[in-house]
Amino acid sequence: MEKFEVIEHTKKTDLGAGEIKIIAIEFVKPTYISGIVSGDVKKGDEVTVENGKIIKNGTPIGNVIERKSSDDVKLDTEHDIKYTGGYSIDGKTIYLDEHFQRILTVEGKEIDATKTIGLHHELPEKWMSDNDFEYPYAHEVATGIEKKYVEYLGVTWKGYCEEVDKNLRKVYSNKLRNSPESLDLAPYLYCRDREALKEIRESEPEK
Repeated sequence: MEKFEVIEHTKKTDLGAGEIKIIAIEFVKPTYISGIVSGDVKKGDEVTVENGKIIKNGTPIGNVIERKSSDDVKLDTEHDIKYTGGYSIDGKTIYLDEHFQRILTVEGKEIDATKTIGLHHELPEKWMSDNDFEYPYAHEVATGIEKKYVEYLGVTWKGYCEEVDKNLRKVYSNKLRNSPESLDLAPYLYCRDREALKEIRESEPEK
């Protein structure tokens, strides 16, 4: 039985009386579900899923209508990524800049950045963005998931961020040379980062 945290819920006019749509994420092995449920469900609640049924406090309350898993994506560390991490337009590839140190040493523990940044930040951010949430909110939710996972690994968020920031400065100082053609540009467009967009397009492989 899988455990999920409800991260969003909405009332939709096309649902039945008392029904709401929820989005929930399991953060240890990133898995995303959306479903239609009935009853008192709010953001931050824990639900479980078994055989497509959404269960709260032992009682079935609804059904999963969509499911996405980190098993369905591949990690790419062979390209230059302007914001260090990113994702393809179709969401099937998660990128981590090739110059970013993959294994970080935080408070004496080795932390795999392809998981913390790639699978626990960039991937949930893409899932949220594909569900029509604006980039700042998707980024906020993704940061929360990354933080939970980092603390689950047994290090502090502060110590982790300090180590990440050291490596970010190294990445940002590099000029892009090899951006993936399939990179989703939505974050750059939302931020109106014209300089980054220009640099990305100039570094894409020639068609």
